[in-house]
Amino acid sequence: MTVRATKFTPEVLLSAPRRSAGVPNWNGSFVLYSVSTYSFAEQERKSEIRVLNVLTGESTLLTNQSGAREPNWLDDGSVLLLTSGDEGATNIVIGSVDGFQENNYTAGTVNASISNIKLKTLESGAIAIAFSALAKPDGSLYNEEIAPKYRSTGKLYKEIFVRHWDTWITPNRNSIFYGTLSKGSDISSQYELSSVTNALKGTNFESPIPPFGGTDNFDLSTNGIVFVAKDPKLLPATHTKVDVYYIPISDFTVASSRGLQEIARPGFKGASSSPVFSPDGKQIAFLSMKQDGYESDKNQLFVVPDVNRPGWVMHYFAGEDDKGAWKLSPDSITWRSDGKVLYFLVSDYGRVALYYTPTAFNQTRSLPKLFFRHNTISDIRPLENGRAFLSGTSMIDNSFYATIESDPSKPPRLVSSASRNGTVFGLSPSQISEVEWDGAANGTKIHAWVIKPSNFSDTETYPLAYYIHGGPQGAWGDSWSTRWNYAVLAEQGYVVVAPNPTGSTGYGQEFTDAIQNQWGGLPYQDLVKGFAWIEQNLDFVDTDRAVALGASYGGYMMNWIQGHPLGRKFKALMTHDGVFSMTAQVSSEELWFPEHDLGGKFWNHQADWARWDPSRFAQNWATPHLIIHSELDYRLTIAEGLAAFNVLQDKGIESQFLTFPDENHWVLNPENSLLWHTVVFDWLNSHVGLPKYSETDPAAKAALEGAMVVGRTGLKP
Repeated sequence: MTVRATKFTPEVLLSAPRRSAGVPNWNGSFVLYSVSTYSFAEQERKSEIRVLNVLTGESTLLTNQSGAREPNWLDDGSVLLLTSGDEGATNIVIGSVDGFQENNYTAGTVNASISNIKLKTLESGAIAIAFSALAKPDGSLYNEEIAPKYRSTGKLYKEIFVRHWDTWITPNRNSIFYGTLSKGSDISSQYELSSVTNALKGTNFESPIPPFGGTDNFDLSTNGIVFVAKDPKLLPATHTKVDVYYIPISDFTVASSRGLQEIARPGFKGASSSPVFSPDGKQIAFLSMKQDGYESDKNQLFVVPDVNRPGWVMHYFAGEDDKGAWKLSPDSITWRSDGKVLYFLVSDYGRVALYYTPTAFNQTRSLPKLFFRHNTISDIRPLENGRAFLSGTSMIDNSFYATIESDPSKPPRLVSSASRNGTVFGLSPSQISEVEWDGAANGTKIHAWVIKPSNFSDTETYPLAYYIHGGPQGAWGDSWSTRWNYAVLAEQGYVVVAPNPTGSTGYGQEFTDAIQNQWGGLPYQDLVKGFAWIEQNLDFVDTDRAVALGASYGGYMMNWIQGHPLGRKFKALMTHDGVFSMTAQVSSEELWFPEHDLGGKFWNHQADWARWDPSRFAQNWATPHLIIHSELDYRLTIAEGLAAFNVLQDKGIESQFLTFPDENHWVLNPENSLLWHTVVFDWLNSHVGLPKYSETDPAAKAALEGAMVVGRTGLKP
C-alpha cells in the first residue's frame, strides 16, 4: 500500500491500490494477486501481478506488463497468466515464480479476448485448460478487433433481450472453450497449447451468464466440465430459470460420446449457481432456487454423488415443503481439499460469513454450522491438509488475506492486511458500531450500521446521513466499496446510519420475501421508525441537520420519501439511478424483476404497480434534491432521472442533475467517480452547514473545474 492518509477523502479512496482475491499455491506459502493503482496526477491506471511470501510478508513483482491478468499456479513454482496480444488476441504466458520476467514464454495464443481461466492436471501429466470467450453463432471464436463491420448502424431485433445492463445484445454469445497444455518428451521442453474446442457449440447455451457470470458459472475436473446456463427455450427478460449441465470429456481433446447431460432438479425452476466438482472430480455440488422469475429466492444445496450417474441428485436440508430447512441462503460453495466438507459463503446479519457441513452420505443431515462470521469473506480457496485461504474486506480494510485450519475451534490467522486494518487510511474499528430497532412488521428487528468520523468526540453532535441500500434484496455489510463507502462519507463530518430494512438479505428468507408488493410499505415504515429511534437514542446525532441518499432501490426510496412525510425531516436528498415512475419499469431489460416484486404483469396488475409509484406523490415534493443518472444504465433508463429532475425544476425546488454518458448503473471511471463524490458531498454539506468538499480539497476543486457545468441562476419555473 503506497497511500498513507492523514484524512480519508474520495481521492484517497479512489487512488488507493486495489488488490484482487489471493491465489495461493497448494501449501499456502505463496500467494499470487493483481493490484491496480490510479494516479489522478498522471490520469493513468497502472497494474501489477505480484507474489506474496506468506512466511516473510514480502511482496515481489511478477510482472507489470500492460494487459497481464488472471495469474494461476501450474504447480508450486510455475505461474500461468494471460496477456493481451496483437489485434485482440490473448497470449497464454508461463514462467517460474522466481525470475518470471526473464524466463517466461508464450505457450500459445488464442485469437480472441479470453478470460476466466481454469486449470486441472490430468493423469497423463498434461494440463486441462478451460476459459470463456465470445463465440459467433457458428461456434467459432469471435474477435471484435478483426470482425467485419456492418454496413448499416441499424439493429433489427426479433426477441428480447434487446439490451442488457450496459450493452446492446449482438448475435455473439459467451461460451466455454477447452484444450490442453502439454510438454514434449524432452525434460527441458516447454508447455504448448493445443487447439481449443467450444464445449457449447450447437447447444444454444450461453455460459458464463451475462452480465456478471465468471469463473463461478463453470468448473473443471479431470472428468469434464460442469456449467450453468439459462434455459434457451425461455425469454431471458422474463425468466430466471438457470439449469446445470455436465459434459464428460475423456482426455480434453474430444468430448465424450455421452455428450452433454442436464442435471435434474425436480420441482426447482429458478436460478442455479456455483457448480463445483469435488477434489477427485467424482461429485458435483451446486446451488439452486425454487422459483422462476425471482433472483433473490433462497439458494439451496444439491449434490450429485457420482458424475457417472448425473440423474442421482441429493437435495440437502430440504425441509418438508421444499422451502429449505436452513434459514440462510448461501452465496457460493467450495469443497474442502479432502472432499469431506463443503464450505458456504453466506450473507448473514450484515456480513458474509463462512459456514460448513460434512458431505458423507451416512451422516445425519444437521444444518450447516458457523465457522467464522466477521467482516465480509469474498473468496475461499482450499489448501492441503484441510486448510483454506480466505480473501475479504471490511468497512475499514480494502483487502485482507487469512488462513483457516480444518478445525473450526481454531480462529483464522491473518496473513496480510493491505491497509493495516484501516490505519493506512486513518480509520479505526472504533468508528463502527451496530444498533437495532423494532420493525414495522410484528416481531421484526431492523439491524443498522453506525459509522462515526475518525475524529469523533462524544461532546459534539454531528449531522445524520441516512444511507439506504439498493436491491431491494440486498444489504449493507461490513465490507469495502469504492462506490458506496461509509467511511469516506463519515469523514466529511457525518454520523452515517446504514439500515437493513424489510427486503434485506442475510436475516432469513421470510424477511427478504416480505418486500414483495411492499416497495413503499414496510421498508418505508422501517425507515420512519428508525429515524425516530435515532432521534431518541443517539444523542450525538443532530437529526435537525439530516440528509438521506441512496442508489437503485435506495434511489427509488429517496423519491418515495420525497413524496411522503419522512421527506420533510431532511435538509437534502440524493437519488442515484432511482425509479421515478413504476410504469417506466416496462422499459427495463430484466422484466421478471418488477413483475415478481410488484405482483405480476403490468397489464394485469396496474393497480399494484401504481400503488408504489413515486411519481403519484410528486405534488408533495418539497425537499432540495440532487438527481444522478447515467446514459448506459439500461436497468433503470436515464428518462427516470430526467423526469424526476424536470418535476423538481418545474416545481421550483432547489435541485441539480448530474449525468455521465459513459457510465452504467454504477460510476466506475476514477475521474468520473471523483466528480461524483465532489458533487454529492458539495450538495449534502451545503445543506447541513459543513464546508463544501470542493472548497477544502484541491483534487475535488480540480474535478469540479474539469467538468461541464450548465445552467443559469435566478430562473423561475
